[in-house]
Amino acid sequence: MTVTRRTAVGLLGAAMAVPAQARSRLSYDLVPQGVADGIWMIEGATDYFSAENGGAIVNCAILEGDEGLIVVDTGPSRRYGEAMLDMMANMSGKPVVTVINTHHHPDHFFGNQVFEGVPIRALSETGALAAEQGEGFADNMYHILGDWMRGTEVVPPTQSLPHGDVTLGGRAFRVIPLSGHTEADLALMDVKTGVLIAGDLAFLDRAPTTPSADLAKWRESLDILDGMQAAAVVPGHGPFDPALSSLAQTRAYLDWIETAMQEAAEEGLDMIEVMALPIPERFASMGAQPQEFYRSVSHLFPGVEANALPLLD
Repeated sequence: MTVTRRTAVGLLGAAMAVPAQARSRLSYDLVPQGVADGIWMIEGATDYFSAENGGAIVNCAILEGDEGLIVVDTGPSRRYGEAMLDMMANMSGKPVVTVINTHHHPDHFFGNQVFEGVPIRALSETGALAAEQGEGFADNMYHILGDWMRGTEVVPPTQSLPHGDVTLGGRAFRVIPLSGHTEADLALMDVKTGVLIAGDLAFLDRAPTTPSADLAKWRESLDILDGMQAAAVVPGHGPFDPALSSLAQTRAYLDWIETAMQEAAEEGLDMIEVMALPIPERFASMGAQPQEFYRSVSHLFPGVEANALPLLD
């Protein structure tokens, strides 16, 4: 057997990476939360990936259609996907008839492989990005999560979703293709209830992640989602949101982080000095802080700094 970095982590490093208490179970205790007629949400932790949470930081949604269950996002690992299947077997008695991935980040699609024979749908750009970047994501996830990831393989979505009004599994949706959090972000409006499944375009009480972000396009997408007049939002991370607070909170965070970095660049601060800046309390209290602030500075500040510095002849 060829020993790759992932193989080495899976076979040798996992026992050291996962605390003894977590190693004794290595199981996801998934609890479906009924949020609307025929809609359940599995709420993820608001922390960063860790051996303690097994990477279960994402919100996944399950909707019941006339023909069966529609799953939106499948979690960070094969083990998570298997836990979803076990959970759904006790929910309605209906089979899973389609899977949808909102975007290509690993916590949203690494459970795909357990849904063999079920159509896995996404925006066409998402499928391409998942195929292109998935193996790199997997190496990183194995490194962070160790044995939680054992047996997980990258299975990108294979079927493109049409835009606009569609019926999937006997349930009507409006498919909204957007971008900003990544190059391709899918939002879904459930026609029956008005619930908006926003993916990672919306965060609530958890710091937004920006490794693939275009902040201007993200704000444009938030404008579109605001205009949908949803009855409630299932954000990508954070609690169910009947008040639509996630859209405003995500926008406020993006505005703050961009302004803070722009001002820091104009003052001539370097990246380490930017990371040492105080975070306003309303953002400091979010989950995964200050780690996500540090990550955003490392992702975004070089570009802001380059634009702020005068060009030298």
